[in-house]
Amino acid sequence: MPSHNLAQLTIDDLDIIGYSVAGEETVVAVPQLDVCFDIGKAPDQIIPINHVLLTHGHMDHAAGIAYYLSQRNFCGMSAGTILAPENLLKPMRDIINAWSKLDGNRIPANLVGVKPGDEVRIKPNLFAKVFPTKHSRGSVGFSVIEKRKKLKSEYLGLTGPQIVELKKKGIEIDYPLELPIVTYLGDTQYVDFSQLNYIAESKILIAECTFYEGEHTDRAEAGKHMHIEEFVTLLKKLRNEYIIVTHTTQRTPMRQIRKILREALPAEKYDKVFLFMDKRPPHSYQQPR
Repeated sequence: MPSHNLAQLTIDDLDIIGYSVAGEETVVAVPQLDVCFDIGKAPDQIIPINHVLLTHGHMDHAAGIAYYLSQRNFCGMSAGTILAPENLLKPMRDIINAWSKLDGNRIPANLVGVKPGDEVRIKPNLFAKVFPTKHSRGSVGFSVIEKRKKLKSEYLGLTGPQIVELKKKGIEIDYPLELPIVTYLGDTQYVDFSQLNYIAESKILIAECTFYEGEHTDRAEAGKHMHIEEFVTLLKKLRNEYIIVTHTTQRTPMRQIRKILREALPAEKYDKVFLFMDKRPPHSYQQPR
């Protein structure tokens, strides 16, 4: 039986599942891409996913590391791969080693330290690109990017044998194409992410907006989280098709969050926004974009 009652959204052919409440737990997975952004308390549904992209080490985002790895081992799966900021690797190894001793069995792990600018292969044509955020020491976000090759326009009418002949001659007949599919900001203060094109153009943006009321600006500043005023400024500069809002506070009821967002955003932008933990039916999935 699943250990969590997870939220689930479906965008085109991608499922986004997870749970994200500020200070409680955050885990957001995209099974078709074989990635899980942060791990929360490691709900059973994400155990088969091979790649965890960890943004920072706060307990509500990282508590399930050892359980995830242990369960994969118990079920006969390969060691899970965890991409994490380089400064977290030693304490993560210490935690895994401590749990191995408690459990009486070695817990296999593939820990990969990352820093802003790194790209890590997830699948043959799928890469996780790392960028800096402003939250805790070393915190990062991730964009999952598909890399393809596209035939140059001057060769579009050629037959297969003609293309093969050109390749034999060493002629470059195609050019690289990068398609940012989903970007996950993790916890962060406001940053002008529009400066990074792969974020600004990402089809799906998964972004925190923790605080919504005027008197909560100091809380947002103290915790290095996003307030609605900053969130609106950010969205105005981005060109994402879909925006999923995570890490909402329980200090403000969901119906009030919905109302504040609707009033703060232009209608065309609000129509792209989905509150991850909103139990109401999504407001615009009926018509594909």
